[in-house]
Amino acid sequence: MTLEMWLAAAIGVVVGAAGMALVVALMKRRASDEGGNTTIPHRTREVLSALQSGSIVVRRDRRAAFSNHTASALGVTRPDGALHPGVADLAEVAWAAEQVVEDEVEVSRGVLGASSIVHVRVTPLSNDLALAIANDNTEMRAAEQTRREFAVNVSHELKTPVGALSLLAEAIEGNADDTEMVEDFAKKIRREARRLTKLIQEIIEISRIQGGESVIDHEVVPLAEVVEEVVEAAQVSAEARDVTVVADVSASPTVMGDHDLLVMALRNLVDNAINYSDRGSHVTVTLARDADTDVAVLKVIDAGIGISTENQERIFERFFRADPARSRETGGTGLGLSIVKHVVLQHSGVVEVWSKPTVGSTFTVRLTIHQEEQ
Repeated sequence: MTLEMWLAAAIGVVVGAAGMALVVALMKRRASDEGGNTTIPHRTREVLSALQSGSIVVRRDRRAAFSNHTASALGVTRPDGALHPGVADLAEVAWAAEQVVEDEVEVSRGVLGASSIVHVRVTPLSNDLALAIANDNTEMRAAEQTRREFAVNVSHELKTPVGALSLLAEAIEGNADDTEMVEDFAKKIRREARRLTKLIQEIIEISRIQGGESVIDHEVVPLAEVVEEVVEAAQVSAEARDVTVVADVSASPTVMGDHDLLVMALRNLVDNAINYSDRGSHVTVTLARDADTDVAVLKVIDAGIGISTENQERIFERFFRADPARSRETGGTGLGLSIVKHVVLQHSGVVEVWSKPTVGSTFTVRLTIHQEEQ
């Protein structure tokens, strides 16, 4: 094989699929020229090693004649030539069909047996060799599953207020002459309409946040102003439930981020604290600076009903409600804490929870302080 042919192959690899086709063609020619020889030339190894995908040259004895580092990292082959059974089976199918075959194989790795989904495409090169290209599809499959679950959950959540509105409208239509009943049902319709509006708005917000394009215009955000704005806005709903909301600001750190998103996240935490607190109790929002780690620390502390240990692991999931009955009463959608989690993640922060039933809950948000301030 000439130097020009190798250069063409390398250039083809850079440009993508066309390069892969050229590599396969060259390897087929080499395999044809050398008959049953399964030795992989040095130049071929160099080209396959340069691929971002896992690449394996599969032998007829179900072992790898060559594999690059990516293939080993994916767990479909080992440096000693051992091959994942699923890849070997695909190669057998490709040889039998004399055509390209592709499928997904499940790979278990680590002492905990964590599984990943690897997409493998096998091209037969000769009677003794086949080229397998592997790519990790775990995140894509997880994203597809998440989208399906989200669609199912949204449909389920929308059915409840829409169904209630339909029933209330029918009740009003059948009792149009009863003024007192019409007024009562009209209030219920307004409540369900507000719940539906809130649900739709939060669905839009979490979809936008998860799209990864929400924090576009970064700015220096004084967290003390965020706390002041949220506490002031929460006074009306707090007074309606006879809950006192106070701020305890011991520092004035700034962070780089989106002011409106940070306000939304903190407001969700405060609203939850108010809704799950008993009448006459207090909700405290604190802002401090951790001297050891030099990060801003926001806390929302309540003395409410608390969260059980098993539910603490799930409260940041979309549509999860630790107390469904309380959520229906307060109009909760189960999306508030999920929005908090994604906003904090997009600001390179972390959110934690401590809670004990009948004692209360503390939600802690840690954010990196603006570099110029540091």
